[in-house]
Amino acid sequence: MESLDSLLKGVSSQIFQAGAIDKPLITKRRSRMCVGVRASHRYLLPDGVILNVSGSGATYFMEPKEAIELNNMEVRLSNFEKAEEIAILSLLTSEIAESEIEIKYLLDRILEVDLAFARAAYAQWMNGVCPIITSWGCDAINSSEEDYALSVDIDAIQHPLLLEPSLRSFSDVTSNSGNAVQLGNGNGTMTSPSLIGGASDYPVPIDIKIKCGTRVVVISGPNTGGKTASMKTLGLASLMSKAGMFLPAKNRPRIPWFDHVLADIGDHQSLEQNLSTFSGHITRICNILEVASKESLVLLDEIGSGTDPSEGVALSTSILQFLKDCVNLAVVTTHYADLSLLKEKDSQFENAAMEFSLETLQPTYQILWGSTGDSNALSIAKSIGFDINIIDRAQQWVEKLMPENQKERKGLLYQSLVEEKNRLESQARRARSLHAEILDLYHEIQNEAEDLDRRETALRAKETQQAQQEVKTAKSQLEVVIQEFENGLRTASADQFNSLIRKSEAEIASIVEAHCPRDAFSVGDTDTKSYTPQIGEQVHVKGLGRKLATVVEAPEDDETVLVRHGQIKVRVKKSNIRSIASSERNSATSSVPRIRLKRQGRQSKEFQGRPEAKKDEEVSYGPLVQTSKNTVDLRGMRVEEASYHLDMAISASGPYSVLFVIHGMGTGAVKERALEILNDHPRVVKYDQENPLNYGSIGNPPEELKLPSMGLESMKSRQEIADIVRSLWPESTVYGLSNGNFMASTHENGSPSQPSSIVVTDNIFCIFTGALENTTELRRHYGLSRQATDAMVVVAAYKVLRDRAPYPSDQVIKDLEGKFAFILFDARAGTLFIARDREGCIELQWGMAGDGSLVCCNDPNIIREACGKSCAPFPPGCIFMNGSGLTSFVHPLYKVRAVGREDDNGHICGVMFQVDLYTRLPSIPRTGSATNWADNAAVHGGE
Repeated sequence: MESLDSLLKGVSSQIFQAGAIDKPLITKRRSRMCVGVRASHRYLLPDGVILNVSGSGATYFMEPKEAIELNNMEVRLSNFEKAEEIAILSLLTSEIAESEIEIKYLLDRILEVDLAFARAAYAQWMNGVCPIITSWGCDAINSSEEDYALSVDIDAIQHPLLLEPSLRSFSDVTSNSGNAVQLGNGNGTMTSPSLIGGASDYPVPIDIKIKCGTRVVVISGPNTGGKTASMKTLGLASLMSKAGMFLPAKNRPRIPWFDHVLADIGDHQSLEQNLSTFSGHITRICNILEVASKESLVLLDEIGSGTDPSEGVALSTSILQFLKDCVNLAVVTTHYADLSLLKEKDSQFENAAMEFSLETLQPTYQILWGSTGDSNALSIAKSIGFDINIIDRAQQWVEKLMPENQKERKGLLYQSLVEEKNRLESQARRARSLHAEILDLYHEIQNEAEDLDRRETALRAKETQQAQQEVKTAKSQLEVVIQEFENGLRTASADQFNSLIRKSEAEIASIVEAHCPRDAFSVGDTDTKSYTPQIGEQVHVKGLGRKLATVVEAPEDDETVLVRHGQIKVRVKKSNIRSIASSERNSATSSVPRIRLKRQGRQSKEFQGRPEAKKDEEVSYGPLVQTSKNTVDLRGMRVEEASYHLDMAISASGPYSVLFVIHGMGTGAVKERALEILNDHPRVVKYDQENPLNYGSIGNPPEELKLPSMGLESMKSRQEIADIVRSLWPESTVYGLSNGNFMASTHENGSPSQPSSIVVTDNIFCIFTGALENTTELRRHYGLSRQATDAMVVVAAYKVLRDRAPYPSDQVIKDLEGKFAFILFDARAGTLFIARDREGCIELQWGMAGDGSLVCCNDPNIIREACGKSCAPFPPGCIFMNGSGLTSFVHPLYKVRAVGREDDNGHICGVMFQVDLYTRLPSIPRTGSATNWADNAAVHGGE
């Protein structure tokens, strides 16, 4: 084989050098190795054998004369190999045939294990609970729990078949969350962290409560009210329990063992079998009565319907009387009010009604056990838009047929029951809310109490650090005064010595006075007896140390005041409250002691009094270069801690210096407090708030997009672009990233041929548009489930490339077949990854914003409004990464260049990118580590 390969490579190179082919081509035709050559140059292979011809006839696949014998040898060896494979497979087949019995036994056991795992997986998926199956009758129940009086007790069960679609859509979002799953918690409940608290409210859960001794349950209620669905839910619960499956319910459901579940649901009329609606029902009921036993469950929908109401009621009553004595439980639905009267004569009958809201004229799908429901046919017909004249005439007939007193009494009773139910539900919700607030307050107080030791240690360390910083600051200020005094001595005359000494002594005295400790709680001459706190005022409370509290209620007659500290409200005596001095009120919410402000005020006066700081002269500040020494980072701190650190940083800064403050976003409390301090601090001359231009962008766009004649005045900032997206895509989904960047996706302008989806997993954001043709193959390659979307496949490919792949990124993108374009951002690694298919079937534009950041969008209107003329189509068959720039995955060996387009006046009006086949790259950079994916550019600004 090596000789054949080397021979064919040599021949192919000669053909290529002779211009007989575009590039050397070695392939296999008719199981023989050959080379490709143009039809016009086949004379280059004299005595060569033509094995095949291309579809256009322009290329011949020929076997050189020198390779014929080597190909013959390869064919012989291949035949020998196949014969040996057949012999080995025959031997293995015979061995398997001898173990047929053992294999079938293992297959049966595997099927049992697979069935058990399938039941467990289904139970985990729907967050099911294990049912308790009881024996027939109530004797077994009463023997263990004498007070238990229900044969069927199921809380909040949902119809399994109706529940599956909502769970499937919910699990698609959380399938890649990576959370661990707990299969059992010891009480028969399957718990899944991805589904707890996220289970769908559709379908509406119902409670099924059937007392012991009840043999027949008659369910009445409005049309489309859920009678049939509730009955089906009971039947499915019985079958699932018999199959060993968990139920989509709460608590521990109890259900008897039924040997048969017999149902007559739906319309069984048939022209072929000569069955009407009524005869179809009767035929099914007849078959049910023949096979029913004492342990059977019978479900009959709309019993006795399809015939004369009087005869239907009589026949239905007889059937139910018969079922009462021959089955374990029968559940029927009906609109016949007479069937609900059977409960008054026989305790083995039970009534149930489907709830109907008279306020909304809509069913609530809840079962009211022991009640009788109305059909509410006229209300339902009115709600679906039936002719109002017909409904009015029908209402008149109902009033004639129904006695007035009975109608009024029934309506008032139902209304009073509904009002009582709503009142109890409101009280229960308020009780739950109060209970939750009390628990939160309890936990907060408990955490405060448990954290006292740690806080005391932290406070001591902070005070120590503060004292050391004060000493350091005082020394530096004294050194400045001494240095100025020594410099003045060299240049001053004898007459100026006294004034120079007095000036230095005054400065030293002011420094010493500023650093002398004072009582932070002194109230001066404030008369505490005459002081009356006002609502909303912040005061000192005895017992809280240096912390502040806010007055919630004015003083009462008993001389007590309600104040709030954090989330805790407490009533204290008025004598224990002290007002805040006027010098402190501008910074009342700060935890910085008042001594800081006085010292800073004197320092400010000191530096303002120097000759070089006169108001008429221009002050020269330090360079606007951010370093670790002139930056204070308040992110992650609480308001009090942030106030302290900011005050210390301002105090430690030298005169006429620049300080950078990073406050973060969050709730905005730290930002507001920082602005208050900067506005009121005596040492701060001016400050600039955050600017979007200070934020760092994700990825640097090519410089070719910013040409001199483009007209930069039409380019927008990132905030303006976000406003444009929200105005044009009001239903879009927007994800805010770090440093003011964002990603947005919408389905408003989507089409079936070019679907768009977005996936967020493991701090990776990916917007994918289009469709892959080899999704199934890629799912199997990356080990993904069948539910994985194209966007999930792209994320999986990126993770493999980032973490393990030893080959260039273009090799991964080459595996994607179809029409696609995607934008991927790894927030953890700071990686931006953009790609477009080979043919450019999916629209994708990119450009440069006014602040120099990169903008990508598939909507030309947005990109033109955001970037003006500084935009261009993203080149097909290319990828862009913020670490390595723009490259081609179709021609990875060649460079991608920008080509400008000129208008009639010779001005550059646009730019496009294309592969330069004449400029070859020196090498393909190897990728595969997280470091190579990181952005090499520095990010400016702060959050």
